[in-house]
Amino acid sequence: MAIDVEGYKIIMQKRLSPARYVHSVGVANTAAKLAGMNNLDIEKSYLAGLMHDYAREMSGTELLLLAQENNLITDHIEVIKPDLLHGTVGAFLLEQEGLITDQQILTAIRNHTTGHPEMDWLSKLIYIADYIEPERKFPGVDKLRTITYQDWNLGVLAGLNHTLTYLLQKAAFIHPYSLMARNRMLEEIGIKDCN
Repeated sequence: MAIDVEGYKIIMQKRLSPARYVHSVGVANTAAKLAGMNNLDIEKSYLAGLMHDYAREMSGTELLLLAQENNLITDHIEVIKPDLLHGTVGAFLLEQEGLITDQQILTAIRNHTTGHPEMDWLSKLIYIADYIEPERKFPGVDKLRTITYQDWNLGVLAGLNHTLTYLLQKAAFIHPYSLMARNRMLEEIGIKDCN
C-alpha cells in the first residue's frame, strides 16, 4: 500500500488546529511504531492514525445533524453527547469525499472514540495509539504506555478500563460499545472474572 503521506498531512493541516494536527501526527507515529513492533501493516496504521480525527473540530450540532441525516447513530448516548460521533462522521466523510476507500481504515477511524466489541487489530491499534501518543498528559498515561509497549492487547484493555473508571468517577454517560469492547478484550486475553 503506497500512500501519499504528505498529501494527507496537508489535508489535515487545513482541517485541524495546530495542536490537534500535532496530536494526529503523534497518533500516526505511535500507531506505526506499535505496528512495526508487532509485525502489522505500518503504512495502513500510520494513515489511520493520521486521519482519525478528520471530523474532530466540527461542532456537536454539525456532527449530530450529519449523523442523523445519514443514519449513523448507533445509540441514544450519541445524541446526548454528539462529540462521540466524530469518529463515525469522520469515517463517513472520508469515504464520501473519496479520500479513503479502505474499509479497515474507515472502521478503525469509526471505532477509535468509544471502542467496539468487534475491533480488529487496526481498530485496537488506533484506539490505544490515540490514548498514549506523546502529547497526551494525564495521570496514569506513562503506565499505560509501558503496558502497551509490552503487550498492546493488554494496553487496549488498560485503556478501556481507564476510560470507564474516569467516566464512572465523573458520573458521566458511558457508551455501551465501551463496555462491550472491554468485555470482549477480557475474553480475548483470557482473563477470568475475579468474583
